[in-house]
Amino acid sequence: MRRISSSVLLRTLSAARGGAVSFSVPNRFLQVALYGSSSGGARAHRRWWFLGPFTGASLGVAGALATAVATTSAYQEVFAKEPPPPEALPNDVVLFQYEACPFCNKVKAYLDYYDIPYKVVEVNPLSKKEIKWSEYKKVPILMVDGEQLNDSSAIIDILGEKIMSKEKAGEDDEETKWRRWVDNHLVHVLSPNIYRNTSEALESFDYITSNGNFSFTEKITVKYAGAAAMYFVSKNLKKKYNITDERAALYEAAETWVDALNGREFLGGSKPNLADLAVFGVLRPIRYLRAGKDMVEHTRIGDWYSRMESVVGESARVKA
Repeated sequence: MRRISSSVLLRTLSAARGGAVSFSVPNRFLQVALYGSSSGGARAHRRWWFLGPFTGASLGVAGALATAVATTSAYQEVFAKEPPPPEALPNDVVLFQYEACPFCNKVKAYLDYYDIPYKVVEVNPLSKKEIKWSEYKKVPILMVDGEQLNDSSAIIDILGEKIMSKEKAGEDDEETKWRRWVDNHLVHVLSPNIYRNTSEALESFDYITSNGNFSFTEKITVKYAGAAAMYFVSKNLKKKYNITDERAALYEAAETWVDALNGREFLGGSKPNLADLAVFGVLRPIRYLRAGKDMVEHTRIGDWYSRMESVVGESARVKA
């Protein structure tokens, strides 16, 4: 069984307590209550005897947990994925990427959501030796059964037509509008935030070098030289995109997206559409950096992001 959404659980417990959660439940208790059962016999009898004074509270919590399980089951059913038909799946999909690249993560969010298996080739951003064979020198590059696809949005459109048999939405469509917003606005807000100061720049490059294709010497060089360089680059990006307060710009972008949802679970309604996947994809590399944590803490985007994490699920990446 998939992990129960903490927001669903807390809302259910809150309802059981009249709208207020005023106690904490240890993780071990939740694991036993939700995933396991105790053996019977005398020991079980003694256990319930010990809990006697707290029977009312225990049964109340147990009932709330049972409701949470049922609620989560319904939650997962509503947000169940729609994988492509097996006969439509390509035989060989290879993504050439940088692990922290927002555009690469946009493509991965699409592949993960639709359970399209793919291999990853991590490109060294210094030498780019892994894509020397290609005239196109940017990432992502997606090879699909030997055919080269470039540019994240174009890649997703082509995959949609070939694998999902979906026509590209019109230029005035809501989905198209917000996909453009991701490429033309949201991504430009990210760099000034993750390189906002020296400590955050080092945090970001620690993530980049830990997940990227670097030798030991390159890791050390890139982490410190890269962090210093990107700190100053981020200042130029602020000027280029007229950003005066990078955190305020990030929070405003997050709130703009939540407003666009207009009370819906996803922009696509009961299921994510390509705009949902695009926003989720570009935010995924920063979610657990300082900038991403601040964004979730200070805006309303957290619930939507948690829903997306749940529905996108495990990576479809095939380990080499």
